[in-house]
Amino acid sequence: MVILLFIPNVIFAQEDYLVSFSDPARLWNSEIERVIEEAFRLNFRTKIIGGRVINIRLPFAMNNDRDLMLENKIKIVQDGKGDPLSLWVVIEELLITDDFAEYVNTLSSGREKVIIFDLSQNTWSVQTDPFIIARIKSGAFRGLPHRPHVLVSGRGVQESDIYNYLYCIGNVGVDCSGFVWHILAYVARQGGVDLGAALSQVLGVPRGANPALYAGTSFFNSRNSQVIAVNDEIRNLRPADVLLFRDFEGNIVHAAVIQSIDWTRGVIRYLQCNNIATQEERGVHEAYIYFDPANTAVSLKDPSLHWTKKRFGAFTGEYIPFADDGERYRYRLNGGGRVVRLRPLVPVVERMMR
Repeated sequence: MVILLFIPNVIFAQEDYLVSFSDPARLWNSEIERVIEEAFRLNFRTKIIGGRVINIRLPFAMNNDRDLMLENKIKIVQDGKGDPLSLWVVIEELLITDDFAEYVNTLSSGREKVIIFDLSQNTWSVQTDPFIIARIKSGAFRGLPHRPHVLVSGRGVQESDIYNYLYCIGNVGVDCSGFVWHILAYVARQGGVDLGAALSQVLGVPRGANPALYAGTSFFNSRNSQVIAVNDEIRNLRPADVLLFRDFEGNIVHAAVIQSIDWTRGVIRYLQCNNIATQEERGVHEAYIYFDPANTAVSLKDPSLHWTKKRFGAFTGEYIPFADDGERYRYRLNGGGRVVRLRPLVPVVERMMR
């Protein structure tokens, strides 16, 4: 019997699975693509929870993201800049608590209900009011930013339920620039470069501090000599380039990183961490841009490109601007999206692309 096993966008027969999935070189042609894929996979783990196989991804989590109405700010574990391996230690501890076991049992009770999370208190409660359930089903957001209401079927734990618990109760995850820093620092280490040390002076990192804390989106958008602006025509792009996106005020507020470019099929694969996604993709995830391989002189702002990443509220009913990543990147205020690369990584990436 042949069993098919699924990972994003790849299906393997069982006999190929251990070799193919454990060795990204089987999937990616160049060393740089393989190395970025290795760094990406450190953000995922598989567990059996509530009798189900659950694929857990690191959640998106950013200091002060949902505390607009609170006097006390919501602080994220390691400020949303933690290395995946250290964050998994925190997550493993959360998953063995009595509170988490009670949460899983509640999700498996067989009865439809609403879970009300309180991020300020790191608590959750249950509501069975039919009116509230009906409102959520209609697409209306219930609660406040720090008190989201989540409708659950009662038929067992889902991947999105694990995300909600880690994010709302554990305050654990990584923000967009923390994730990009992890990817780039991992690439640098594989090339024999300490990215934190190479950029410490520009970043202003105190001795012994975590460089990721100082490498936010504002750093990637800076004009210092260690950040190289890249003309965003597709022919100029390469893996490890950083994509920068603006908000409605024209501020750079989000970063992602290119993992691979398939020049034959016309596909750019980029990686990011945010919660403006489908329920199943919130947190660390992949996305794609499709282009015409015969015309690589187009900018990423060209409307002919197809960006696959649609945008949804982190919780059902929340309003989100921009329909997809492409619309957001093309947003023209202050010039629209940008592409940059870090100078210390240039020789590393060039060696890995040979």
